[in-house]
Amino acid sequence: MGNLFGKKKHSRVTEQDKAVLQLKQQRDKLRQYQKRINLQLEKERLLAKQLLRNGKKDKALLLLKKKRYQDQLLDKTENQIGNLERMVQDLEFAQIETKVIQGLKVGNECLKKMHEVMSVEEVERIMDETQDAIEYQRQIDDMLAGSLTQEDEDAVLAELEAITQGDVELPEVPEDELPDVPEVPEATEKKPERDRSGKKPEREMLAA
Repeated sequence: MGNLFGKKKHSRVTEQDKAVLQLKQQRDKLRQYQKRINLQLEKERLLAKQLLRNGKKDKALLLLKKKRYQDQLLDKTENQIGNLERMVQDLEFAQIETKVIQGLKVGNECLKKMHEVMSVEEVERIMDETQDAIEYQRQIDDMLAGSLTQEDEDAVLAELEAITQGDVELPEVPEDELPDVPEVPEATEKKPERDRSGKKPEREMLAA
């Protein structure tokens, strides 16, 4: 438990981040100072008008001199704010450049490792094998395609187009009547000769 709660976490805030934060805080303080001085100058300007109305010209002149001095301070404050903002932008851009350089460094290291694994010769060998495989498949396709003549190919394509469009033509049925088939004459019945021969012996027996 002591190790669990006593373990320190590494902060991701860099020195550049701290510097940018401090510059922004100073900039914000100067802007608050500007706002406060502007409100005070507006009050003093109204007070100077009131003094002039009351005939107190000397006090009004002294108050305007003070106001003029404060206006100069505001100009200097504005310049300081501009310098702080430019410095903040430079620091932030430098951080971006640092990250870009680190990314390029990591990328170059990865490329070097990849080049060690895959050399130029290996890439050329793979490309040659791929090209050979493509040529071999092309030869097979040519052999299969050459089993039909050009006339057969045209007939197949025409039939395919007709089937696709639903225009397959069936052979026409003849409209003429079929010719009459001649009748075959029936065979005449012949009496068996054994009947005749059978009667002859009977007559001879009667004559005897």
